[in-house]
Amino acid sequence: MILNVAAAQFAQRASGADLLVFPELSMVGHYGAEQMLDVAMKADDRRLLELSRAAEDTILVVGFVEEGPAAQFYNSAGVYKRGDLVYLHRKINLSSYGLLIETKSYAQGRYVDTFAAGDDWRLGLMLTADVWNPSLVSLAFLKGASLLVAPVSSGVETMGEGFDNPKGWEATMHFYSMMYGAPSIMVNRVGTEEDLTFWGGSRILDAYGQPLAVAGDGPELITAQLDYQQVRHARAQLPTVGDSNLGLVAREIGRAAAGIGVPEALRRGG
Repeated sequence: MILNVAAAQFAQRASGADLLVFPELSMVGHYGAEQMLDVAMKADDRRLLELSRAAEDTILVVGFVEEGPAAQFYNSAGVYKRGDLVYLHRKINLSSYGLLIETKSYAQGRYVDTFAAGDDWRLGLMLTADVWNPSLVSLAFLKGASLLVAPVSSGVETMGEGFDNPKGWEATMHFYSMMYGAPSIMVNRVGTEEDLTFWGGSRILDAYGQPLAVAGDGPELITAQLDYQQVRHARAQLPTVGDSNLGLVAREIGRAAAGIGVPEALRRGG
């Protein structure tokens, strides 16, 4: 039995594509943590592997509630190919604002890495609030990402009045692609779940931040052809990654970490 019938159908339709991305928590729903013990699964759960096999050679990015070692539960996205788990990202920035209370349910991810998805493409994978922390995204690009992939679960009402989630995501994804000379893929949920309305708006951007495909507010499969030669040109024109001074950044982050939160009186005394 495959856990999510709709996901299986999309996986079969996308057969022949290089990469297929599902939204955050696509296997269980935005509020899946409310049934944590019933829906949590290991990253190599048979149902996830069956879903990957249904997609044949297509790489799948799938969101689910992961049960990790020592009964720790994570909001995770697994990368699968030909029925095997090949990479795993555990959400780092757990939301605890607006209508979001992930810190109550999930353990925090503790690493940023990238995954080689081909000869030239290296995937940087971030989940919703991870993307809103520029330092995490920057780390992914500094670790070699040439493609940013962002499965999200973004509702219109999440942040309350005055914050436009759809426009915020449009601006954010454009910024990262343009600034780092890398295509990006953002995949959002659609429909309603309890008190949230998911606005869709999934998109694929090129290495200059220009939209190649944008979805509406209903279930939809969007596709685009990404060009690595464009990445080469974009990064030659704006070498954000190449200009990064890692030694300086590491030194200054260390200094900041040592001083932030320390009362001024103690710093003067030390």
